[in-house]
Amino acid sequence: MADVKDSSTNLPGGGADDMSSFYAEISSLQDSIRTFNDNVTRIGELHSRSLNNTDDAAAQRNAAQLDELVADTSALSATLKRRIKALERQAGSGRDGQIRKQQTALVKSKFVEAIQNYQNVEQQYRTRYKQRMERQFKIVKPDASPEEVKAVVNDDSGGQIFSQALLNSNRYGESRAAYREVQERHEDIKRIEQTLGELAQLFNDMSVLVEQQDETIQNIETTAATVEKDTEAGLNYTDKAVVSARAARKKRWICFIITLIILAIIGIVVGIEVAQHVNTNKSSSSS
Repeated sequence: MADVKDSSTNLPGGGADDMSSFYAEISSLQDSIRTFNDNVTRIGELHSRSLNNTDDAAAQRNAAQLDELVADTSALSATLKRRIKALERQAGSGRDGQIRKQQTALVKSKFVEAIQNYQNVEQQYRTRYKQRMERQFKIVKPDASPEEVKAVVNDDSGGQIFSQALLNSNRYGESRAAYREVQERHEDIKRIEQTLGELAQLFNDMSVLVEQQDETIQNIETTAATVEKDTEAGLNYTDKAVVSARAARKKRWICFIITLIILAIIGIVVGIEVAQHVNTNKSSSSS
C-alpha cells in the first residue's frame, strides 16, 4: 500500500517552533514524494509483467495489484497536492517567509518532476500495449490493412473487426487466445488513459503553482539584490567618508606642524634680533 498519510498541520507564520514544524513537514513531503516515485517504478514493473504473463491466474493477480497500486498512487498525489498548497498559503512574510517560499517551491518542483516521470511511464506502456495488440491481431489476420489494425487498436468497436477475422481464421485456438489478450489490452489502455488524464490535470495545477512561486521568489531575490546593492553603495560611501576624514585630519596635522615650525623660526629670529640689539646697547654704554 502507498503511504497516503496527511501529516500537514496549521503552521503559523513565525517563531523557532513554527519553523521546526515547517521543516518537519518539508521532510515528510520529501519522503512522500520518494514513495510516489517508488510506486511509479513498481507500476512500470507490473506493466512489464502484464505484457509477459501467459498464465491467466497470474495475469489476474498482476492486474489486481496494478489496479490497487494505481489507486494508492492517485490518492497519494492528491494528498501531496493538498499539503503543498497548504504550505504555500501559510508562507508568511519576513526572513522566515522567504525561507518557507523557497523550500516550498523546491518541493513543488520535485513533485512536478515525479508527475512527469509517471506520465512518461504510462505513455511508454500505452505504446507497448498497442504494439502488442497489433501483433495479436495480425496472428488472426496476417493480411490486415493499416486501417483495420488502427481500428482494432484505437476503437472499442474494433472488436467487431476482430470477431469477423476470428471466424475466418484457420488457427482457431491461437486466434481465441489472441482475441482474449486484445480485449485485456483494451482494458489496460483505458486505465492508462484515465491515469494520464488525471496526471495531466495534476501537472497543470502544480505547474501553475510553480510559476506563481517562481515569480514570488524572483521578486524576493530582486529585492534582496537591491538591498545588497544599496548596502554596498552605503559601505562605499562610508569608506570614502572615512578616507576623506582621514585625509582632512592628516592635512590639519601637517598644517599644525608647519605652523609650529614657522612659529619656531619666527621665535628664533626674534630672539636673535633681541640679543643683537641688547649687545649693541651694551657696547654703546661702554663707550
